[in-house]
Amino acid sequence: MLADSCGFVLIFLVTLVLAVPLGAYMKCVYNNDKSFLDFLKPVEKLIFKFCSIDPEKSMNWKQYLLALLTIQLIWILPAFTVLMLQGKLFLNPAHIPGMEWSLALNSVVSFLTSTNLQHYSGESGASYLSQVAVFTFLQFVSAATSLAAGVAIVRGLTADPGTGVGNFFSDFLRSCTRVLLPLSVIVAVIFMAGGMPMTFKGAHKIITLQGDTVTVAKGPVASMIPIKELGSNGGGFFGANDAHPFENPSFATFVIHFIIVLLLPMAFIFFIGYYLNRKKFAWMLFGVMTAGLLLLIIPIVKEEAKGNPRITAMGINQSAGNMEGKEVRFGVDYSAFYCAENVAIPAGTVASVHDSYMPLSSTAMLIGMQIDAFFGGLGTGWINMFMYLIIAVFIGTLMIGRSPELFGKKIGTKEMQVAVSVSVLQILVPVVLAAIACFVYVNKTGGGNTLGWLSNKGPHGFTTMLYEFVSSAAGNGSNFAGLGNNTLFWNLTTSIAMLSGRFVPIAGAFMIIGLMKQKKFIPASLGTLQTDSATFGVFLLVMILILSALSLFVILMAGPMAEHFSLH
Repeated sequence: MLADSCGFVLIFLVTLVLAVPLGAYMKCVYNNDKSFLDFLKPVEKLIFKFCSIDPEKSMNWKQYLLALLTIQLIWILPAFTVLMLQGKLFLNPAHIPGMEWSLALNSVVSFLTSTNLQHYSGESGASYLSQVAVFTFLQFVSAATSLAAGVAIVRGLTADPGTGVGNFFSDFLRSCTRVLLPLSVIVAVIFMAGGMPMTFKGAHKIITLQGDTVTVAKGPVASMIPIKELGSNGGGFFGANDAHPFENPSFATFVIHFIIVLLLPMAFIFFIGYYLNRKKFAWMLFGVMTAGLLLLIIPIVKEEAKGNPRITAMGINQSAGNMEGKEVRFGVDYSAFYCAENVAIPAGTVASVHDSYMPLSSTAMLIGMQIDAFFGGLGTGWINMFMYLIIAVFIGTLMIGRSPELFGKKIGTKEMQVAVSVSVLQILVPVVLAAIACFVYVNKTGGGNTLGWLSNKGPHGFTTMLYEFVSSAAGNGSNFAGLGNNTLFWNLTTSIAMLSGRFVPIAGAFMIIGLMKQKKFIPASLGTLQTDSATFGVFLLVMILILSALSLFVILMAGPMAEHFSLH
């Protein structure tokens, strides 16, 4: 374990070394400063001219949010149509039929919200056209939307009263052309050199040593995987995701996966410091998020390294840890590291089966997804942290008898109400939906066996259903394999959770920025709470953990904690 832990620390440090200059570059991109990709300006101007958009026109928060929401609607109909009709369209050498309407709707919502919850298996459920024109495309535009929203919130903290938060279309396009696309091309070349396929030819048939004929699926994999990781998306080309050798050919590519999942969310933190000219504040956020990530990694790795006590009681050697559902090539430690990283981001990429993890590990997974602020999703992780920041500043300043303020703007009751409402809704929606699922399961005529939802019952079955909704609301997209989720009920209810989890925090953050921008700037004084200090960082981390623990405590006791006690 020590060697694996040192390996993960080294990967983290390499990511940090790359993230700091990348954050500075992102500041140049969104501040319209000179950068080495300025040769793309003519292409960007041509796109704006074709779309009749003035990229220089500043928007207020309502206009920015309206533009953000409107452009989401544009992608839905064509994407839904392609998925429904993929069986009759081109680039379908495997002759995969069109999706059932509720599955098509769920898939579009899933990739549109950067959740990438997959109720289908990629190699058997989606044609090459769907993989490229729908899923890969939506992973780009959803990540660009997240990035633009995060940038607008940062910009809103610097603007004077009455000024705008930027232009959504300019931020959106620059996110694609200046950040996501160049990085994706670089990573795709590395992946192809590492053995990842990139072809539009059909599946390959081989004859095994036993004489059996096996069909090996392939396709344009290298074009999807980079943006799946860089954009905090997580949707795999294959059903096995990163456990599939074509998505993750070797340990070297696995290391690249580790780095690029974390790279842009980490770089965004340093972008905040550069853009606001508050580098100490950025390092405070980095410290809080790193500490939070460690608090997720440690229990997951520790629990999986111990193994399953029921298997140990059978006299089976578990010196390698709980290997059930783990990626054999990389072992328990790296599988657990990757799991923790991807519930924190939350990309939801998997290289092992989360359903097979120990109960306390799934407890950490649920908490990590619900918090969604320990680096978190690209752009949206900052938005969730912004909500916690508002709450912590409000409570912290009142504790020392001062008026709450952040960066020279007072935080009033309305801002606090919005932040708390968003935080409550983030857990209320998945919990209510899980309660409805339990009610349906218990009261279905003929019992739960008629539905065929759960392969495991009891506390684990409850955790399975809860995990599906928490993952959906958090924009994570991973799930427990023991759930039969491609049904009308799950396709529609998880769509509700995904839409709520995606757009409620974004709308709430813009409302807070709108309220703060109406207030006059107040210079810092000796009584101002220092939000860039280590002391405040500790207070912020404690506040996040308390709020999350209190909101999930009873539910966790009914699910993974009850299962943990039953094992012992």
